[in-house]
Amino acid sequence: MGDANPIRTLGDYSRPSHEGYRNTIKILEGNNVVPLRSDTIRLVQNGLFQWTWESGIRLRTAKLRNDIFMFQQHQGESLSEAWTRFKDLLQKVPHHGIDLWLQVQIIHDHVNSFTRRTIDQSAGGKLRD
Repeated sequence: MGDANPIRTLGDYSRPSHEGYRNTIKILEGNNVVPLRSDTIRLVQNGLFQWTWESGIRLRTAKLRNDIFMFQQHQGESLSEAWTRFKDLLQKVPHHGIDLWLQVQIIHDHVNSFTRRTIDQSAGGKLRD
């Protein structure tokens, strides 16, 4: 009987798996026009679609999430400084929903090659393995 919680590496997490998923995209025939919902059309026609405080918060949150995914180590910045800056970004969006393994992968993939080698050496080999 297999182990219920097998040990997984960072590389295991980064490989896509389609197990348990099915294709939910439906290809439209004809002119490939995506129909809009009638309530959406009415909102636009009646001028009821407005910028709200909540939509501004959502946009800011989306931008911060994008900043997390596009994180880059600054030139001359140490690993410690980069990690602190990355954690500060994460704290700005407390409900970011980014799994810990993905956070580690983001920081590993977006530091300079010297820092990446240092991380890999500290892990006793390539971090992904």
